Amino acid sequence: MAVFVFFFLAVTVLGFLAARWRQAEQSANLDEWGLGGRSFGTWITWFLLGGDLYTAYTFVAVPAAIYAAGASGFFAVPYTILVYPLIFTFLPRLWSVSHKHGYVTTSDFVRGRFGSKGLSLAVALTGILATMPYIALQLVGIQAVLDVMGIGGGEHTNWFVKDLPLLIAFAVLAAYTYSSGLRAPALIAFVKDGLIYLVIGVAIVYIPIKLGGFDAVFQSAHQALAQTGPTGKLRGELTSGPNAQWAYATLALGSALALFMYPHSITATLSSRSRNVIRRNTTILPLYSLMLGLLALLGFMAIKAGTDIKGNPQLAIPQLFADMFPSWFAGVAFAAIGIGALVPAAIMSIAAANLFTRNVYKDFLRPGATPEQEHRVAKLVSLLVKVGALAFVLTMDKTVAINFQLLGGIWVLQTMPALVGGLFTRWFHRWALLAGWAVGMLYGTLAAYGVASPTQKHFGGSSAEIPGIGQIGYIGLTAFVLNVVVAVVLTFALRAFKAPEGTDETSPDDYTADLGDEGVTADLPPATAGAPAGH
Repeated sequence: MAVFVFFFLAVTVLGFLAARWRQAEQSANLDEWGLGGRSFGTWITWFLLGGDLYTAYTFVAVPAAIYAAGASGFFAVPYTILVYPLIFTFLPRLWSVSHKHGYVTTSDFVRGRFGSKGLSLAVALTGILATMPYIALQLVGIQAVLDVMGIGGGEHTNWFVKDLPLLIAFAVLAAYTYSSGLRAPALIAFVKDGLIYLVIGVAIVYIPIKLGGFDAVFQSAHQALAQTGPTGKLRGELTSGPNAQWAYATLALGSALALFMYPHSITATLSSRSRNVIRRNTTILPLYSLMLGLLALLGFMAIKAGTDIKGNPQLAIPQLFADMFPSWFAGVAFAAIGIGALVPAAIMSIAAANLFTRNVYKDFLRPGATPEQEHRVAKLVSLLVKVGALAFVLTMDKTVAINFQLLGGIWVLQTMPALVGGLFTRWFHRWALLAGWAVGMLYGTLAAYGVASPTQKHFGGSSAEIPGIGQIGYIGLTAFVLNVVVAVVLTFALRAFKAPEGTDETSPDDYTADLGDEGVTADLPPATAGAPAGH
């Protein structure tokens, strides 16, 4: 407890001190609060993106999936490898055009590229909708740690007393995010990632030694997963069988395509100071994938250790740490998970606030909003987003939060044709993209609604039969294919009828511009005038 509280207090202090870190003279604008002044270099961006993408939920849920079902949970490893060659092709282009025109969100770019506020609003609302349960799941990760630590009492304790530690943690998070913006999670990410690398490095050596070696770990996992459950089906597989390969491959590919469609991923990307920073990060971020592969093995170790999960697989890793480590190092491990929730939750709430402020408030409610008004609204919305996520977790079943996050991945993937397609071509018609988005959202939601599990009638998973193929696959990828087909067909039709295409405010040179290029900062709006030297 003492170690956990020490690290929590340390990152709280860092969060508030971050308000003074690299602060510009004119800081009351979204570029400063929501993007850290667009000034972060390679290593800060690396830690920020790592803290953003590898969350407490990753730390808890990936090995929990391995613990519960075996090989299928390893899909997270290939998808985080697939994602980096993909983003190498389009993120530098997004960075360049966003810095050239002062875009803060992906919806800003979509509006500027296609001249469509309707398409921009669809992308913004999808991003906000997909982000909310993702923030809630960071709370699930913290709750798993608090449950294992015994903080807050048992199930029959007064709800306020039971949830008080969680309320305190997110009150502190809300306060320093409001005060420091993106600089707070950027600074705290150094502590978070350092702790996680330390804990995984120790766990992957220390725990197998205590359990008799990896031979014993894998043998025990093989025997446990080969047992049949109450439904008469095997619990899981140590290695992926032929019947699971379509589901495994489509889930990995679809997740890779969706990861950098999430607003928080783009927010961290646009905070960097040059396109070369982005290119370098796509080459060094796979180091986290190595860590993730080692982390996943902890699920097998929990099986061998006979970890008591109390009916909740999400407790497998925190409980394993409590059982295996000396109490002081268990405190370090719990602090890594707890801080691993605070960093991405802060970035996600900032990203959602940026989307609402720029693409709902400014585009539709107050077109003449000043940079100071945008800044004030974004800070308030970031608080509301966190309160909403907290209410979501405290009032709903945790499995509902998990299933909504799976649905969020299906939804956010449907913004890819407008975003990535728009970065390379203006061929798609804006109305066709909007129709494709609507078809993908509708199919994905209905297909996910029809998936049952042993505990739920609806939203029981993210895989269903692929129409025309007959194999089980990731719903998000099927919806994405339908989305693209509709967008292509309707683009041909709308062009044939010469439907108005909207105004493209970008030019080809904008997509390759860098800091040294003449005019890169000349066209930026007044909101960026106070950016630090080097912007």
